[in-house]
Amino acid sequence: MQKIIRQLATEIQVREEQIRSAVELLDGGATVPFIARYRKEVTGGLDDIQLRELETRLGYLRELEDRREAIVKSIEEQGKMTDALRVAIFSAATKQELEDLYLPFKTKRRTKGQIARENGIEPLADKLFANPALLPADEAQAFVKAEKGENGDDFTTVQAVLDGVRDILSERWAEDAALIQNLRGWLWNEGLLRSKLATGKDENNPDIAKFRDYFDYDEPIGRVPSHRALAVFRGRGLEYLDAKLVLPVEPEPGKPSLAEGRIAIHLGWSHQGRPADDLIRKCVAWTWRVKLSLSTERDLFAKLREDAEKVAIKVFADNLRDLLLAAPAGPRVVLGLDPGIRTGVKVAVVDTTGKLVETATVFPHEPRKDWEGSLHTLGKLCIKHGVNLIAIGNGTASRETDKLAADLMKLLEKHVDPNSPPKTAMQRVVVSEAGASVYSASEFASQEMPDVDVSLRGAASIARRLQDPLAELVKIDPKSIGVGQYQHDVSQNDLARSLEAVVEDCVNSVGVDLNTASVPLLSRVSGLSATVAKAVVRWREANGAFKNRKQLMDVSGLGAKTFEQSAGFLRIRGGDNPLDMTGVHPETYPLVEQIIEVTKKPVTELMGRAEMLKTLRPELFANEKFGVITVKDILGELEKPGRDPRPDFKVARFNDGVEDIKDLVEGMVLEGTVSNVAAFGAFVDLGVHQDGLVHVSQLSHKFTNDAREVVKTGDIVKVRVVEVDVARKRIALSMKLDAAPARRDGPRDNRFEGAARGQQQPRRDNSPAPQSAMASAFAKLQGGR
Repeated sequence: MQKIIRQLATEIQVREEQIRSAVELLDGGATVPFIARYRKEVTGGLDDIQLRELETRLGYLRELEDRREAIVKSIEEQGKMTDALRVAIFSAATKQELEDLYLPFKTKRRTKGQIARENGIEPLADKLFANPALLPADEAQAFVKAEKGENGDDFTTVQAVLDGVRDILSERWAEDAALIQNLRGWLWNEGLLRSKLATGKDENNPDIAKFRDYFDYDEPIGRVPSHRALAVFRGRGLEYLDAKLVLPVEPEPGKPSLAEGRIAIHLGWSHQGRPADDLIRKCVAWTWRVKLSLSTERDLFAKLREDAEKVAIKVFADNLRDLLLAAPAGPRVVLGLDPGIRTGVKVAVVDTTGKLVETATVFPHEPRKDWEGSLHTLGKLCIKHGVNLIAIGNGTASRETDKLAADLMKLLEKHVDPNSPPKTAMQRVVVSEAGASVYSASEFASQEMPDVDVSLRGAASIARRLQDPLAELVKIDPKSIGVGQYQHDVSQNDLARSLEAVVEDCVNSVGVDLNTASVPLLSRVSGLSATVAKAVVRWREANGAFKNRKQLMDVSGLGAKTFEQSAGFLRIRGGDNPLDMTGVHPETYPLVEQIIEVTKKPVTELMGRAEMLKTLRPELFANEKFGVITVKDILGELEKPGRDPRPDFKVARFNDGVEDIKDLVEGMVLEGTVSNVAAFGAFVDLGVHQDGLVHVSQLSHKFTNDAREVVKTGDIVKVRVVEVDVARKRIALSMKLDAAPARRDGPRDNRFEGAARGQQQPRRDNSPAPQSAMASAFAKLQGGR
């Protein structure tokens, strides 16, 4: 364990004592949010990002140690352990290195090399390799058998014996861990990933055409970006593409390849024209072509996929975090519209608490085209319930329904009573409806709205997403929210684990209202399982609202440990103790009482009094259990009690008359909402049914490696239209608004055409995206979303 702690400390770049303390807490059942928020003293201030990395790596390194012990035991039982091998095994830093070392000792089916050894050919192989000056045919005579063996083994000719030599040497070299790692490292740096259109496939097929950029593509495998790697693997999986690993320089016919040359160098052998050199050269070639080329390709493809998946999962996790922590509209009455054409627009009104109060269905579009009747129905609902915010799903007929909402707002403005008190201005927002159908058909939705049609539940969910994105989206499987790239192509276990961690961190960073939270939301709170969350809600239904955090201990199944882990993240507004609405943990309430004694002010007068709290010296209240860091956090909570870390609610304003991609004109400046972010750029919803792409080179005048350095999902941005390809439904945008508008009288610079070669490097001047980068980025959009 000390070895693991030392390695983790080196990787995370913190002290060993911090790692040891964090590991003890994790092993004791503490959650990452709890440790990050309430055990800063113990861990020396490790944050949630460091703790998540520690948690992941701790699991890997423990598995590595278990595998190391199993391998040592197996080799020792075979009686083949040596001091050098033991040192190599205990020095291996990855599972791959361990398996390379274990390869010669694995139980395997009877190979040709093994058969040759059983028939006594190995001494000849050793002799010829040690002394290539010997004549192979002459030396082989002594090993020729008079007849076939009992198993049909045939070494009755000189050629069969020499083939046995080849099998023995090539098998031995192919199990040389140092050689395997040498070739793997060299090819990772120098080898090329090459893909072509699979034989017999029609490149004009719409499904296949999405992979056009990879019909004739190659790129150094170690530098292939995540989205391109996953696109190639998806195309290969669909049998649209042929993909393979190729050497940096293809060998001339009859000449040894670069890989064979590296094998020869590793073996310390060179062809000097000696009698056995041709045989050894054939053994080297056999080692690469038959034994190692395919396995090395498989290993490097696995590494490329693993690295690509990590990036894709991180992109999904980052975007999900931004979406969950998007600005809440708060307690406003919302009209939710789930657009549809023939089936009508589903309508749901939710009150300030998120409760569904009324539903309807209107038919403003084809085939009924009841525009006036729809406005009348919606207007009555808005006036009846005091609606001041309209949420419109971004699915089919979204833009048409947005126009309906705009007409509704104009209609309602005419009916405002000048003598009534001013109200919050009516606003309309297009909302992502990803996952709404999944929620609508879920068991929880049927429990929340048992007598409501499935399609109308979706409209209610869309409305609630504006009130509190976090509270509503936690009801949906994170993978269904749709803010990732190639999420169906990555390890679903790794993706789920990463997304679950993001949801947990987001929920606990915001805090949860104990008296209004749903079971799905409560189950994401630190320490609360789904079973305990249900018990909390049952207690609440039976006994009424919680008046203080102590009452949690009355909930069946919620013990002292669960209380410790969860209480600080659960908020009670208007309860017995004002501290229960803050992030101050109950275990530190005695510290607050000390502050009250010193200031002679009740807690209600302390809360929000920044000027007074800033005069207090934290060290005066610190003790052996809770130090200065904890006291500072308490003072910060008292300064801004119940603060929400999320930004203020803002709405993007779509331009009137811009409803379809055909309405876009180069040079036009529009406002939109960032819907997705990848390393190569950001996708922006302009309200035209097709997101546009701001390539990373167009995000800022400063050089940017990663789009998330500039924007995040949910941001409202102004963009300039750079290029529109209506046929391929591609929109190129720029956030460099002061750039010269595109010429209207000259030839168009069509950046959409051409297949990506992958050789382009980011431009330091952030000039317009190169042709291949833009094409590749759009291929990602069509192939991965």
